[in-house]
Amino acid sequence: MASTARADGSIDRADWLFAGGVIAAGSLVDWLCRVHPARLPPFMPWEFSWLAFAGTAFVPWWFFRGRRRLAAAERPGFWRIASFLAGMVLIYGVLQTRYLYFAEHMFFLNRLQHLAMHHLGPFLIALGLPGASIRSGLPKPLAELIRARGVARAIDAVQHPVVAPILFFGLLALWLIPPVHFAAMLDTRLFWIMNWSMVLDGVLFWGLVLDPRPSPAARTSYAVRILVALSVMVPQIIVGAVITFSERDLYPSYAFCGRAFADMSAGTDQSIGGIITWIPMTMMSAVAILVVLNRMRLDEESANGATERMVALRR
Repeated sequence: MASTARADGSIDRADWLFAGGVIAAGSLVDWLCRVHPARLPPFMPWEFSWLAFAGTAFVPWWFFRGRRRLAAAERPGFWRIASFLAGMVLIYGVLQTRYLYFAEHMFFLNRLQHLAMHHLGPFLIALGLPGASIRSGLPKPLAELIRARGVARAIDAVQHPVVAPILFFGLLALWLIPPVHFAAMLDTRLFWIMNWSMVLDGVLFWGLVLDPRPSPAARTSYAVRILVALSVMVPQIIVGAVITFSERDLYPSYAFCGRAFADMSAGTDQSIGGIITWIPMTMMSAVAILVVLNRMRLDEESANGATERMVALRR
């Protein structure tokens, strides 16, 4: 029997078999979505995306394969695994199930979609701390690509404590600019660029803020991470309030395409969507701050305990 993964990270038979299975399953699902869309259950893709399908297949594969390679003390436990998988399932659910149809035809459901793929889903993934497991599970060519100087510099730039909050709020605001939002909802390519920019930015942002390590192992100190989380709260509140209290229809694409809930007015739809942008999205930063504060407390207690043990040994 072929091993699940080679120690050197090279591509083995299990990798090829898994990739072949993903391609075969994806091809079947893609065909079903194009030929028999009305017969598919709600959990099947509404608009099939190879990137979403392959991403949610390969990333957990690399995660669990890498977890087996790590030392026992470094392996994610039950709650970290559950958090990681919950984030993956949540992102897949809003991008590849029947929910996508409703997110394209109701503004407030679109806001819930963005909450899931830019805030809550990436937040849960970051809480699972999957980085070490995924890096250990990557095939050697992909691992080398990620370690390449250009890719590493790009990640460093995106996760810079000044750049990260600007990108995080900037992308959220960009796709809420009425003409941009209208174009994204009617142009398939722009629609998927919007979706994946939100997912990738969310993973990188929350990965920076929720890094459990103290500095210098982490990119920034605990205090800076708290400031980064705080810095995106006020602008999100402002944007959410503007949308909530606007008296005109800012997003006519939903009327143009037809609302899924015909009995809900444009004003009500828009107001609920604004509240989602205003309160739940903002509260994610507050939760992140509590997580960082708790980790800072645990780190200080650990440091104090180590100091006390050293003093006791010297007596």
